[in-house]
Amino acid sequence: MKSRIGRLPFFIALAFSSPAWAQETTLGAVVVTDAPELAVPAGTGVGARVRQSLAPATSDTATLLRHVPGISLQGAGGISSLPVVRGLADDRVRIKVDGMDLIASCPNHMNPALSYIDPTNVGSLAVYAGITPVSVGGDSIAGTIVVESPEPVFAGAGEGMMTGGEIGAFYRSNGNAVGGNFAARLATASFSLGYAGSTARRGNYIAGGDFRTTTASGRIGNAIARDEVGSTAYESRNHELSMAFRGGDHLLEARVAVQDVPYEHWPNQRMDMLDNDQTRLNLRYLGSFGRGTLEARAYHEKVEHSMDFGGDKRFWYGAASGGMAVLDGVPCSPVGPNCAAGMPMRTRSENSGLVLKGDVGLSARDRLRVGGELQRYRLDDWWPASGGGMGPDTFWNVRDGERDRTAAFAEWEAVHSPQWTTLAGVRYEHVRTDAGPVQAYDGSVQPAVSRVAAVNGARRARSDDNLDVTLLARHTLDERRSIEFGLARKVRSPSLYERYAWYSRGMEMLMVNWFGDGNGYIGDAKLAPEKAHTVSATFDWHAPDRRWEFRLTPYYTRVADYIDALRCPTRLGGSCTAANLAARQGFVYLQFANQSARLYGVDVSGHAPLAQTGWGDFGLGAVLNYTNGKNLETGDRLYNIMPLNTTVTLTHGLGGWDSAVEWVAVRGKKAVSEVRNELETPGYGLVNLRTGYTWRNVRLDLGVENLFDRLYYLPLGGAYVGQGTTMSAMPMGSVPRWGTAVPGMGRSFHAGVKIAF
Repeated sequence: MKSRIGRLPFFIALAFSSPAWAQETTLGAVVVTDAPELAVPAGTGVGARVRQSLAPATSDTATLLRHVPGISLQGAGGISSLPVVRGLADDRVRIKVDGMDLIASCPNHMNPALSYIDPTNVGSLAVYAGITPVSVGGDSIAGTIVVESPEPVFAGAGEGMMTGGEIGAFYRSNGNAVGGNFAARLATASFSLGYAGSTARRGNYIAGGDFRTTTASGRIGNAIARDEVGSTAYESRNHELSMAFRGGDHLLEARVAVQDVPYEHWPNQRMDMLDNDQTRLNLRYLGSFGRGTLEARAYHEKVEHSMDFGGDKRFWYGAASGGMAVLDGVPCSPVGPNCAAGMPMRTRSENSGLVLKGDVGLSARDRLRVGGELQRYRLDDWWPASGGGMGPDTFWNVRDGERDRTAAFAEWEAVHSPQWTTLAGVRYEHVRTDAGPVQAYDGSVQPAVSRVAAVNGARRARSDDNLDVTLLARHTLDERRSIEFGLARKVRSPSLYERYAWYSRGMEMLMVNWFGDGNGYIGDAKLAPEKAHTVSATFDWHAPDRRWEFRLTPYYTRVADYIDALRCPTRLGGSCTAANLAARQGFVYLQFANQSARLYGVDVSGHAPLAQTGWGDFGLGAVLNYTNGKNLETGDRLYNIMPLNTTVTLTHGLGGWDSAVEWVAVRGKKAVSEVRNELETPGYGLVNLRTGYTWRNVRLDLGVENLFDRLYYLPLGGAYVGQGTTMSAMPMGSVPRWGTAVPGMGRSFHAGVKIAF
């Protein structure tokens, strides 16, 4: 397949994007909006109408961001895509769910923050890319994503008790996905009680054609069709109970949420998530005092996480002489003395936080925002013995892991004139990490003896003092033109896995990987924080009423101490061999290392009406993104950089109908990370259709994704290891075979209905 984006006319590449809509409700003097309060810069929101039309087509909240300039998605499990902001992903992006800073508690990051809120329960969703105000960003270098559940609703004065809610259901043909949601609320003028629940289930999805030649799954009697993408099934259940009290200018709110994911299989990971239970408690106070507001929040989250092999991956493994080599093609007897019964992995974490921030109008011109945050994170990651070379002891990947953050910020916004507005902010963070003693499966043999002694004998506690600075300005030339420009210094401390994943044997290294590239990773306790310096500008041309809009944002980021990966040195032993250093094909073993990097690119977006006729209103919208990332020390390309891509949307509205025809075009990915043996992918073009009808309190949605059933490969989907002997890291292992990228979903029809009451 050949890239087709090069055939696009230039005017299409500079087309327009769908607008965002904001809704506003007043709670006394406390204003709650569907977009962030900050005036400079405004976060790029995903409007209520866009979320409403996309929700029936997905159970993955991150995919609601696919129309936001500068955003791409790293493929993962069916409900757990990772947002990539201008080439930077995962821990480099700060994600706040209902004001809580959530952390992926898994060596494969199978439970990222956005997986904990269902698309049907999203009230607002906004992205701050690059130049992020210090009041919403911290411990991140890419930007901030803020997602909120619907705000509490109160009855009007003298209205008495108010009740309402909604019930919805969906079906998607590819993978036979089904699910539903239910929400109910009861409110008076001063009290609000709400519940929101959802469930979703899907089998493996089908690609747009055969992408491999084998049907073997590694389990006797379980064949997988050549166009079936193994390990893509999932099931999830979410519940949230909310309660709020309002008195005058003060709001007190409590939320309790529970998530249960019985299974979520992963096509680009060697393991599957077989259980994930999250419980979170979130308390908030919001009040207005004359010239300003005060907000306080306390939260606690607990996660119990379990991984092992799902039904598409080999369960029984045998030990050959010399180690844990897989006996390809020879089933291991469950009663064999050298057999391993799967590979159970367990993770437990607790995450607690306090937030206090104020917003004060100092004068008609000046506004001050100040605040402080505390976060206490605890992590245990252990792998019980299962036989063969995985025992007789429990393997401790991270024991008694600690990551504590203390932060304070101050931000000054000034409206100097109708033409000039500025924002200046500084944020200080102290981050402390530590981990307890480690343990191997068998601590009586080499190289485990020496490696355990070296790790446990070394100093592991680290303290970082990080300083963020943001300077922004907006100049309004006239009612049709404005320019935003600024620069920022952002700092992120390494995660517990980046610093403390420790064992250099192949099997253990393969279990530490949130990149989906099939490689194995080991940490380095001496890693320094990443320090990013970004400069960007946004040129905004628009109609006075913003009926049409065009935005162009070039940016440049330089990162010191960028945490990239190098082939692990031979001094670590195990799988860190000379052959691994030289491999140009196959899966390899790497160690996290501080280097330097730069990223630059441009985001283009806009929207415009085309015609207003008796047949309805027609509009055009599009987004174009380009990012270039390079390691300045090695000259290698950065991993998982989305190639040039554009989405062009033709919209139509008539009465209760709103419809869209969407064309997605992606250039082939040729600039890849050689140190990771990253896979190239061909370019492609897809057509999606959506239509919806709203009649009184009923909403019906219909659509089809990938209308022409195109076979394509996800540029950020990583390596396909969704079936077979996934613990084999041989360069050209039989199943899976190195060199196959994860294919995207073939044609899928969807239907959804929502009834408000």
